[in-house]
Amino acid sequence: MNEALQRLTDRAEIQDSLCRYARGVDRGDWDLVRSTYHPDAYDQHGDYRGGIGGLIEWLDKRFANVDNSMHFLGNCLIEFAGPDHAFVETYFVSRRLRPPTDIERPALQPSDQMCREAWGRYADQFERRHGEWRVAHRVVVLETSSTSVALGGVRSSAASTTWGSRGGADPSYSSRDELFAKAAVLAPRPTHPA
Repeated sequence: MNEALQRLTDRAEIQDSLCRYARGVDRGDWDLVRSTYHPDAYDQHGDYRGGIGGLIEWLDKRFANVDNSMHFLGNCLIEFAGPDHAFVETYFVSRRLRPPTDIERPALQPSDQMCREAWGRYADQFERRHGEWRVAHRVVVLETSSTSVALGGVRSSAASTTWGSRGGADPSYSSRDELFAKAAVLAPRPTHPA
C-alpha cells in the first residue's frame, strides 16, 4: 500500500511540473519554466537543442512579439523505470497570436492577427533528485504545425472581458496572491497556555 501511495504522489508531482512548465511559457515566467528542469537537463525543442539557459533565451526571443500564448496538456502516460526515473509522454496543443508582419499586413483587416498552432508530444525523461521530480531530458515531437489568419484576433477593449496577458499582470497572479494572503490571515494561530 505504501508503494502504491508513493506512485500516486509521484504521478501528481510529475503532472504538477508539466503544468508549471505550461504556465511558465504562457506567462513568460522563465524562472517558473527553469524550475521544471534539472540544471543539467537537455531539451530538443524545434530548432533548439541544448541546455536550459539557452532554451529560455530561445523561448524569450520566439515569444517577444506574441500577444498571448496557451498550452493545453492532454494525455499523460507515466511509466516508471525505477523509484527515481520515469518516462513521461504528454500530448499538447499550443496556440499563440502575434501581430502580422509588414509583408502579411496588406492582405489583412486591422483587427486580424496571425495564429500559430502546434500539436505534439513531450517525450520526457523525468528524474527525482533531492526529493524533486524534474525533466532531465526532453524531446518535443511535433505532429502538425500551422500558421493561419485569426480573423478579428485583436483583443477588444470591452470592459466586461478579462483578457489574459503575458507576465505578472495576468489576472491569475493577482487572484493567486489574493487567495494566499487571505489564507495566511485565516490560518489558525497557535494558542499558548496561560
